[in-house]
Amino acid sequence: MPLSEHEQRMLDEIESALYAEDPKFVSSVTRHKVGLPNARRRLVVALGFLAGLALLVGGLMVDVEIGGLKVLSFVGFLVMFGAAVYGLMGGRSAASGPASGSASTKKKNGKASGASGDSLSRRMEDRFNRRFERDDRDL
Repeated sequence: MPLSEHEQRMLDEIESALYAEDPKFVSSVTRHKVGLPNARRRLVVALGFLAGLALLVGGLMVDVEIGGLKVLSFVGFLVMFGAAVYGLMGGRSAASGPASGSASTKKKNGKASGASGDSLSRRMEDRFNRRFERDDRDL
């Protein structure tokens, strides 16, 4: 279910306040964002996974053991695991600044959300209290 305009505006305000309050945290979170892999990466992952699977099954058929451990099967598992990690960690990352919606919200309001000098938690608490005061008046 999509957000209403009011909810989207509130979310944009919270996001822009977070960018203003703690840009170091925001950059560390957006830098590690997992994206979709491109076609070449998917091909490498698929081939690596199939090669690992072949080594895993082949290791069960070939009798190569060291200390009771099927070495070839273990190597196959490691190849499969490495292919999966490579596929998950290598996507395109979106390490950019605040979203364009946040910038447009700032322009509409006429001021930056951090201009009042209040902390993010204080502003959120005030909004929360105002919402309940408004509901009490409606009853």
